[in-house]
Amino acid sequence: MGDLLDRCGHPEDAVKSDPDGGAPLAREVWRLAWPAITHMFLVTLMFLVGRAMIGRYSPTALASLQISGTLVWSTYSIFTAFSAGTLAVVARSVGAGDRPAAAQAARSSLLFAALLGVLVTVPLRLANGSLLRLLFPQASDAVLADASAYLHIVLPCLPLAFVEAIAAATLQGAGNTRAPLYVATVGNVVNVVLSYLLIFGRFGFPELGIRGAAVGHAATMSLEGLLLAAVLLSKSSPLTIRARSAGDAAALRRVLRVAGPAFGEKALYHVGFLGFVAIIGLLGTEAMAANQALLSLEAIGFLSADGFGVAAAAVIAQKLGAKRPGDATRAGWLAAGMSVALATTIGVTLALAPRLLMTAFSTDPAVIDLGVKTLYIAAVAQPFMAYATVKGMALRGAGATRTVLLSTFVGALVVRVAATYLFAITLGLGLFGVWLGSTLDWVVRSGLLGAAYARGRWRGVRV
Repeated sequence: MGDLLDRCGHPEDAVKSDPDGGAPLAREVWRLAWPAITHMFLVTLMFLVGRAMIGRYSPTALASLQISGTLVWSTYSIFTAFSAGTLAVVARSVGAGDRPAAAQAARSSLLFAALLGVLVTVPLRLANGSLLRLLFPQASDAVLADASAYLHIVLPCLPLAFVEAIAAATLQGAGNTRAPLYVATVGNVVNVVLSYLLIFGRFGFPELGIRGAAVGHAATMSLEGLLLAAVLLSKSSPLTIRARSAGDAAALRRVLRVAGPAFGEKALYHVGFLGFVAIIGLLGTEAMAANQALLSLEAIGFLSADGFGVAAAAVIAQKLGAKRPGDATRAGWLAAGMSVALATTIGVTLALAPRLLMTAFSTDPAVIDLGVKTLYIAAVAQPFMAYATVKGMALRGAGATRTVLLSTFVGALVVRVAATYLFAITLGLGLFGVWLGSTLDWVVRSGLLGAAYARGRWRGVRV
C-alpha cells in the first residue's frame, strides 16, 4: 500500500497537483525532454560519426579511442559530477520562486568549474604518456601512441568542457533545455566538418588521422563551453549572473553538499569502468575496436535516456521547490516509462540489423564478426539501461545523491567488474562476456533505483 501511495502521490498532495490530471504533467515532461533528447542525439551523432571516420581510417586508431576516449569521458564525468548539485539547487530555487538564489548557485558553480578544469587538466597533460603505459600495459605501442596523440590535443580544452557541463545544467534547471540543443547543433557541425577534413586530409588540409579527430573534438568542446557561457551572461538569460553577490560562497557550499555523493558515485563508477576497460584490453586490438563500435551504438539508447533523465531531474526539483511532491513523483514515473519505450525500440533495431550497423564502423571482418555476436546482448540491455539512467537522474534532481551512490557501488563497481571478469576471462566468452557483465550491472541498478524511488524517501531530502 505504501508503494502504491508513493507512485500515485499522497492524498494530501492532490490539491497541489495538476488539476487537469496527468496529461499536462506529461506535456511538461516532454516539453523539457525533447530538446534534451535531441541534444543528446546530436552528441551521439557526433560520437558515431567520429568513430565511424576513425574506424574507416585505421583499426589501430579506433582501438586507441578505447583508451583515450575512456580517459577523457571518465575525467569529464567525474569532475563535472557537481552539475547534479547545480541542477538540483537551481531548479529547486526556481520552483520556489527564488531566482536570486538560483543565480548565486549558477554563478559560483561556473567559476568553480573553470578553476577545477585547470587543476585537473594540468597534471593529466604532464603525465600523459607514462600514465597510459601504467594503466594499459598490454596495449600495443601503436595503440598507445595514437591514444597519447589524441589526449595531447584534447586535454587542454577540458576546462571549457567543464564550463559547458555546468552551464547546460544551469539552463536545464531553469527550464531552458533548448539553448543547449542549439549550441550542440553548432558544435556538431563543427566537429563533423573539421574531423572529416583533418582525418583524411581533404580539400588541401593535412591528413592527421587520429590527431584530426582530436582537433575536431577539442574545437567542439571549446566552442560549446564559450557559447553556453555567453547565453548565461546575456541579457536574455533566465538568470542574472553577471554581478557577484555576498551569497555566492554559501550557494556553492549548498551545491557541493548535494553534489558530494554524486562526485563519489561518478568516481566509483569510473574506477569500475576503467577496470572494465582494462579487462577488454586483455582481449586484444580487435576486441577493443569492436567494443568502440558497440559503445557508439549503445550510446544512442544511453543518451536518449539521459535526455529524459534531464527532464525528470528538472521537473522533480521544480515541483519539490513549489511544494508539489505528488507531481514530482508522477513526473519521474512518466519520464522513465517514455524512456523505456524508446529504448526498447532502439534495442529491437540493434537486434534486427547488427551486421549492417557494424559495417558502418569497420571494414575488418574479424571486428565486424565480434561486434555482430555481441550486439544482441547490447539490445537486451537497452530498456534496463534507460530505466536505471532516468531513475538515477530523477533521484539526483531531488538531491538524493547518496541513494544513487550506493546503487552505483553495488552495480557498477562490484557486479560489473566481477561479472565481466567471470564471463569474459574465466569462462572464456570474450567480448560477449564483457557485455553480459555490463548488462547484469544495468539489471541490478534498475532494481535498486526503482525500489528506492518507489519508497519515496527522496521527497523529504533538503537541498
